[in-house]
Amino acid sequence: MAARVRAVVWSDAARNALDEVIEYIAKDSRPAAMRVLDAALDAAQRLAAFPERARVVPEVNQEAIREVFVFRHRLMYRVESTRVVVVAFLHGARDFALWRDDHDVEQL
Repeated sequence: MAARVRAVVWSDAARNALDEVIEYIAKDSRPAAMRVLDAALDAAQRLAAFPERARVVPEVNQEAIREVFVFRHRLMYRVESTRVVVVAFLHGARDFALWRDDHDVEQL
């Protein structure tokens, strides 16, 4: 059976977070920043075919909210019927509870 392909879209918050990460890394190494950018975009695009195979975000514990790791970063997304929405991109060492307090939880 062929996988159902969904559109992959980035929320403004996730896109801005990715931009900030890339800018920060580029201060030390432009090639490293490009590797992270390429890996993040590739990981997101691969979600189009099989978004359910990644793990559920444990702090949220909702079946539709999942994540994949891109190097040390968490790419979090929401699975919808016709699309996958990337909702967050944050460093894995960040305290998720503090991050969640600072962000619109409804986006998840």
